[in-house]
Amino acid sequence: MAVKGKSHWPILAGLGAGVVLGLAARSGLPAATLEWLVSSVAQPLGQVFLRIVFMAVVPLVPSALVLGVAEIGDVGKVGRVGLRTLLYTLVFSGAAVLLGVGLTNLVRPGEGLPEAARAELQARFSGGAAVGTAVSNAGKAKGTAQALTDLIPKNPLAEAVNAFEGGLIPLMVFSLALGAALAAMDDETTKPLKDLLRALQGAMLKIIGFAMTLAPVGVAGLVFSVTATAGLDVVGMLAKYVALVLGALTLHAVVVYGGALKFFARRDPVEFLKGSSGVLMTAFATSSSSATLPLTLQAAREELKIPRAVGDFVLTVGATANQNGTALYEGVTVLFLAQFFGVHLSLGQQVTVVLYSVMAGVGTAGVPGGSLPLIVVVLQNIGVPGEAIGIILGVDRVLDMSRTVVNVAGDMVIAACVGAAEEPAT
Repeated sequence: MAVKGKSHWPILAGLGAGVVLGLAARSGLPAATLEWLVSSVAQPLGQVFLRIVFMAVVPLVPSALVLGVAEIGDVGKVGRVGLRTLLYTLVFSGAAVLLGVGLTNLVRPGEGLPEAARAELQARFSGGAAVGTAVSNAGKAKGTAQALTDLIPKNPLAEAVNAFEGGLIPLMVFSLALGAALAAMDDETTKPLKDLLRALQGAMLKIIGFAMTLAPVGVAGLVFSVTATAGLDVVGMLAKYVALVLGALTLHAVVVYGGALKFFARRDPVEFLKGSSGVLMTAFATSSSSATLPLTLQAAREELKIPRAVGDFVLTVGATANQNGTALYEGVTVLFLAQFFGVHLSLGQQVTVVLYSVMAGVGTAGVPGGSLPLIVVVLQNIGVPGEAIGIILGVDRVLDMSRTVVNVAGDMVIAACVGAAEEPAT
């Protein structure tokens, strides 16, 4: 989901230009002129970019999730390997999101913005009164029984229409069920639908790729709007957010992956890291699990000595269906932006964010920036303007590179754990 080539440099340039110009305009222009510049120039530039992304969200999320589950859940063919892969994927993703959400609640990087600046940003991003209503509704949690019942959609198409108003989780539950059903059927019967979903997913990613060509200008406009309104406070909060994501990813890799390697795969984590270092550097450079896959398969066989039958299956599936670094990032990002906009999330709503993020770990495309569309929908479902994604978009590239390393490392760790469990049975 990125422009080919070194796309992060133009986006970073757009971020820098937006910050510098926004601060300069804030200090040097009359209030009326600044208001016109933000509302008539900067905001529309950002909106054009974001709306192109928005229109691809609803087709992209279900197609990616169905395919992810259909591939990872084919237990009828792969038996124990499929079940173990699915179990490790869910456990790793769940641990990642809980870690990220817990640290975000502890550090609270999105707090500290002056109330006047926050109110003005809310008005700019979503039209004032609408945001107030959304924030108010965000605090109204359903009863547990009703919330669980509502997870199962009576009409998936209706939920798709209302995806930006709370329908995404039921739509994702339907996608999980459809993916499981396809996994239980024979390949010849399901191939036409899977091919259609792959084509749909590819087309939506292509549309988002078109949008990313506008990203430098869109990011500049959005960041200009934010910094012109809130000043340097935003820059400091972004720095805390970036540090938190990178710290959480590192902690997850060291504690969860290291522990799994030691106790389940019966391997030395340091030696495992040495054997996978080339793969991880490639993952960092490309920001794509899918692009890194050929090198991952080679390293698993030659350097890490993972049984080929296990490694080929687990790593191929994991390139699209085991994105626990992305799941962690999404949980942190959603909570950060909720704090930024002053939206208080109840425990139940934070559990919902965790569920969204875990499912995103299965249904996110393994390409640069593939997680951003789902974040937009989650934000809107908890009362935060979807346009708020523009606040973090300028720093997303370095986070994308970092979380891809964690995604790919997770694939290899799961393959090692499953391989170790299969050894006595082979």
